[in-house]
Amino acid sequence: MRIAILSRGPRLYSTRRLKEACETRGHQVKILNPLAFAIDTERGWPDLYYKGKPLSGYDAVIPRIGASITLFGTAVVRQFEQMGVFCVNTSQAISVSRDKLRSIQILSRHKVGIPHTAFVHDLDRIVPTIDRMGGPPVVIKLLEGTQGVGVILADTANVAKSIIEVLQSAANQNVLIQGFVKESRGRDVRAVVVGNRVVAAMRRVAQGDEFRSNVHRGGRVEVVELDEEYERTALHAAQIMGLRVAGVDMLEAADGPMVMEVNSSPGLEGIERATDVDVAGCIIQHIEDEVLFPEIDIRQRLTLQSGYGVMEVPVDERSELAGKTIRDTGLRDRDIIVLTIQRGSVTIANPKGSRELQCGDILLCFGKSMTLKSLAPDKPRRRRRASRKPAPDAPSILAGDEPGPQESPKPSDDG
Repeated sequence: MRIAILSRGPRLYSTRRLKEACETRGHQVKILNPLAFAIDTERGWPDLYYKGKPLSGYDAVIPRIGASITLFGTAVVRQFEQMGVFCVNTSQAISVSRDKLRSIQILSRHKVGIPHTAFVHDLDRIVPTIDRMGGPPVVIKLLEGTQGVGVILADTANVAKSIIEVLQSAANQNVLIQGFVKESRGRDVRAVVVGNRVVAAMRRVAQGDEFRSNVHRGGRVEVVELDEEYERTALHAAQIMGLRVAGVDMLEAADGPMVMEVNSSPGLEGIERATDVDVAGCIIQHIEDEVLFPEIDIRQRLTLQSGYGVMEVPVDERSELAGKTIRDTGLRDRDIIVLTIQRGSVTIANPKGSRELQCGDILLCFGKSMTLKSLAPDKPRRRRRASRKPAPDAPSILAGDEPGPQESPKPSDDG
């Protein structure tokens, strides 16, 4: 295969290791600077030029897009996607993972542990918000910070307000406020996900009085054996973000893992040296396995025909589907196809007609819009809860069913 690595730093450890892994496995590989591309678009013919010349054909692209060039870098990745080239991480997934607020909003809908997080614009609402979160200390984070830059620990609500006021007025920066997980001070776990498995994990430990554990902040690393709950959480978080390759950073809280960040360009140096795992080789092997399966927006493709759509259909005790097999529900006769069944922490892909539906199942269905609407339950009224206890969960494929189809201005590794 011909593989392109999009990176501004050819001498960086991660870039070099990916290039070596490609060559070791017999692939042709080039390191291409994302900023040297020109994007050409015309009807039916998306194209790319590199350093003024038409780009030759590639089978796969490994984006190593730094935070400082996210906008243009993801535009280049998007153009490769339109040209039918397999991209390890899609432009959409990279963009979502780079936005800390958007990421935490998306994760909050799912059964994934996250720190209590708030986003406030009005300075007068900061102290009441911190009180609602359980009081100080709190962590203040820039929305677009990387490698621990722009992460500040505030010991009091008034100090937090002062910091945010300075960042908003003087630096024009928006920030998040997060509850401080005391039992995890100065420690976190990074799990590297490739495809549908965690290939390596390490614990990062801050040194001295530093509470940030990033390797770039001087933190030391040690190998860690993830238990099932942490592994499920890492996989689920990466899948929610739509990332095939991700570094998932988790705090070791008393209630279980809490996801801090999902990184689309995780640095490889710390994790490979701590674990002695060939993470770069795992990434290239994943490309070999997946290059024939380009990213498809299923909702966009399946809803092109008027009157058809995709919907999640929950099964509860009031549902006409509960206790019946897919065949006995008559859904296929009503022009409805069940694509997957979400059952607790398990995703059953391409379920057979003999599969019995249970209360609590969530069906991903494609078919006639009117029929799908008739299956949708009334939307329950949302209730406020005094406290929220995260319950990490992640989908996996159940055996026995058929399978379904940051760099800164000066280039540096993320993480």
